[in-house]
Amino acid sequence: MVLTGLAGHVIDVEAHVARGLPAFTIVGLPDASLAEAKDRVRAAVASSGVEWPRQRITVNLSPASLPKSGPATDLAIAVAVLAAARTVDARRARELVLLGELGLDGRVRPVRGVLPAVAAAVDAGAARVVVPAGNAAEAALVSGAQVEGAAALATVLRALGADARAESVEPVHAPAVAHARISPPDLADVRGQQAARTALEVAAAGGHHLLMLGPPGAGKTMLAERLPGILPDLDDAEAIRVTAVHSLAGAFDPADGLMRRPPFEAPHHTASSAAIVGGGAGLARPGAVSLAHAGVLFLDEAPEFPTRVLDTLRQPLERGEIVLHRAHGATRYPARFQLVLAANPCPCGRFAGTGEGCSCAPIARRRYLSRLSGPLLDRIDIQVQVAAAARADEPGEPSGAVAARVAEARAAATERLAPCGWRVSAEVPGTWLREATSRAACAGLWRAVDRGALTARGFDRALRLAWTLADLEGVASPGVDHVAEALALRQGVAA
Repeated sequence: MVLTGLAGHVIDVEAHVARGLPAFTIVGLPDASLAEAKDRVRAAVASSGVEWPRQRITVNLSPASLPKSGPATDLAIAVAVLAAARTVDARRARELVLLGELGLDGRVRPVRGVLPAVAAAVDAGAARVVVPAGNAAEAALVSGAQVEGAAALATVLRALGADARAESVEPVHAPAVAHARISPPDLADVRGQQAARTALEVAAAGGHHLLMLGPPGAGKTMLAERLPGILPDLDDAEAIRVTAVHSLAGAFDPADGLMRRPPFEAPHHTASSAAIVGGGAGLARPGAVSLAHAGVLFLDEAPEFPTRVLDTLRQPLERGEIVLHRAHGATRYPARFQLVLAANPCPCGRFAGTGEGCSCAPIARRRYLSRLSGPLLDRIDIQVQVAAAARADEPGEPSGAVAARVAEARAAATERLAPCGWRVSAEVPGTWLREATSRAACAGLWRAVDRGALTARGFDRALRLAWTLADLEGVASPGVDHVAEALALRQGVAA
């Protein structure tokens, strides 16, 4: 098995042992780490107490046109070579899908991306999948997979009839372990900030992007960290997809089972473009936008990010996926996330209220916020001012109460949109929305377009907001008041 992005491909590992001077060649577009498998495999076989064929060995990874990377094929190469040498039963070996990196001492080491690889093997009709023992719990999360875990190459070889120093392969099932759940941050911790809380609830209900602008210490980060707590759990399909991305990135603990809660990613403002959208040598790895799929991507101190890094978000914000092209091919990762930006009003952060404490020159303030480009801001549905905290502020509603309203609004949207394949208002094309909304309700948006206060993209995004507000109120379609409130939220004025 090899992965191209999240797409798994079953690879036929063929081995040919012929007379001639001892040699070991791997063909079929292997990368550097895979080409080095010949040395790992030879040493692992010898360490397992099995004689290595002293002949000319050629291993072919089919299909030859597909680039292969990583050490996950080590185990399959070792078994294929020994099957060609008639050391193991070739017929029984053909029944297995084998995944694992080999150590020089014969141990089978864990590899990344086992979950999507096993899922692809099951889809291809594989009956049995052998994975490293360290990945067995993760592989067992795939429905319909007959997973067997192996800690050493000798374990697999004994099961295939070789005289190796190990016990036979034993099936490994996901352990039933109870884990203490850490309570997510609660909105009740945030005092005051009713306008920002309303914006957060609307964003959660419709899957909208959010910008919070306010002085340091006002609670922007606290609010952003509590957004996942009011989002509903992931369904089965999304849970598998999100877990697969984190498995490929090596950021998944299989002991916790499938990831059912929306993820929260908050990269530092020094992060590179590759860290945000994905990258790396060879086939690109997933970045923060993919790790935040079906969850929240939070950029604190957003103007401190380089403009070119921020502008790389424009494609995934529109398409819900990221396609990364490299010399060895293109990889496609999911990237449908909610973007939350937090920004201070100026470099010193004190230009709020009367602005008397601000030491920044007017040109410095303009330059600071201009780092958030117009095209990026046009894709942000909600902009809200977060005022400085006051002593008289009272605690607000807990996350549970807000989450219940969000769930009701999303259920109403799903009932309306499910026949078309959409789930929340933020996913609905503008053409559909314009046809479904009354002319009277759209009149205010058209006037904003005529006076240049709203772009065509902004029109559609404000209309999506209006539908979300209607869902929160429990009405069938938005009216004039919902559109006016949507315009206020989009233009940064608390309704």
